Amino acid sequence: MKSPYRMSRRQSLQWLGAGGSVLAASGLISGCKPAAESSKPGGPEAEAGESPAAVADGQRRMQWWHAARFGMFIHWGLYSVYGHHEWAMEMEGIPVAEYEQLAAKFKPQPNAARAWAKLAKQAGQKYMVMTTKHHEGFCNWDTKLTNYCAAKQGPGRDLVAEFVEAARAEGLRVGFYYSLMDWHHPDGARCATDLAARQRFVAYTHGLIEELMTNYGKIDVLWYDVDWPLDAQGWQSEKMNQMVFKLQPDIIVNNRNGLPGDFSTPEQEIRAEKAGRAWETCMTMNDSWGYQRADDNWKTLKVLIGNLITCAQGGGNYLLNIGPKGDGSVPEESIQRLTAMGKWMDKQGPTIYETERSQVRESVMADFTRKGNTLYVHVGNWPGSTVAIAGLKTKATAAKMFPSGQKVAFQQEEFRLQLTGLPEKAPEHPVTTIEVAFDSEPIQDMLRVREDRPRRGVGV
Repeated sequence: MKSPYRMSRRQSLQWLGAGGSVLAASGLISGCKPAAESSKPGGPEAEAGESPAAVADGQRRMQWWHAARFGMFIHWGLYSVYGHHEWAMEMEGIPVAEYEQLAAKFKPQPNAARAWAKLAKQAGQKYMVMTTKHHEGFCNWDTKLTNYCAAKQGPGRDLVAEFVEAARAEGLRVGFYYSLMDWHHPDGARCATDLAARQRFVAYTHGLIEELMTNYGKIDVLWYDVDWPLDAQGWQSEKMNQMVFKLQPDIIVNNRNGLPGDFSTPEQEIRAEKAGRAWETCMTMNDSWGYQRADDNWKTLKVLIGNLITCAQGGGNYLLNIGPKGDGSVPEESIQRLTAMGKWMDKQGPTIYETERSQVRESVMADFTRKGNTLYVHVGNWPGSTVAIAGLKTKATAAKMFPSGQKVAFQQEEFRLQLTGLPEKAPEHPVTTIEVAFDSEPIQDMLRVREDRPRRGVGV
């Protein structure tokens, strides 16, 4: 069986088994479920029955997020000190008392988040989402509900407050990640089968979220994670979200507390939702979310930019992760990649931000983004003097290099658009963009190419 290190959070829980107990699995105790039944991302049907006012409010709250397209995810906690991956506590079977000792060793440099925020802005990212509490149960803020927190342990201060201040200083939107699953709290597992434990743990969870929604001014995103071992009823997720929206009326929430939320969250894969449903792919630059000193499987710049384009092509966002070390410094490999992405975005940002879902998507050389009737052809596999796109049913009216504006010659036949007279070598690396205008929204029909393109005889 594949290691959970190669799986998403949800897949890891499924791999671990049905969780809870026989009682939970049988449904005899309300609010419990096996991990394999963890809530699925919502779709357009999940919002069926919403009032026009609720739909309009959702569109209002989501407007900035749809325009942003690119954000930074930050996984930072006690696991960053250990440097073995954010799931190390469970995957290595570390006793809670032994793992707790990392809290005294967690002594990050002051205001480490300022460097993260500057890096995010330089990369062209528009919002940041940081782990306030991961599965390990350690709270990165000054909470009144436990002393297992940054202010009362090694850091001696509120790390969430530093993060919020840093993000706002760079003009970036602020998001909080919060893991419902908790490996440290004594009721974190037995709440599945013990009603009193569940009442205590759910009250604790709601209390922590209430602090986060109250103490830091306006928060733009609440990013729940791993709802094991309860379901939406067990977590009282409707009540949870009502509290969140009462305290933060402009916030958006994801789909990982058992409810559809405002957007879906495919993890480590790019999987567009149906039109009408917002989605965001979260992804690592290597194979680890938290700092893992031995993980050297870094994605190339071409892959990272290609992923960003593909997300925008499908109308989604790309939340790209960094895993700072225990002292708060960012691994040099992450800095190099985000800096290079920023240089590309300095020129190509207008082809990513505020783009719409592109129906055109089939090519072995390029990916596509769209604004209105304009198609941006992002060529990652440069073919030389001619770039050809099949199946376009819409009439092209003009073409030029982006962002230089240099005119590009083209000819369009029934089954093919050819962009001609191009340089033999790619003008930009790792992806060159050509802007093509059409007389209406560009539409591609590849099945028509296969079925209707004229054929000749059996031989030549």
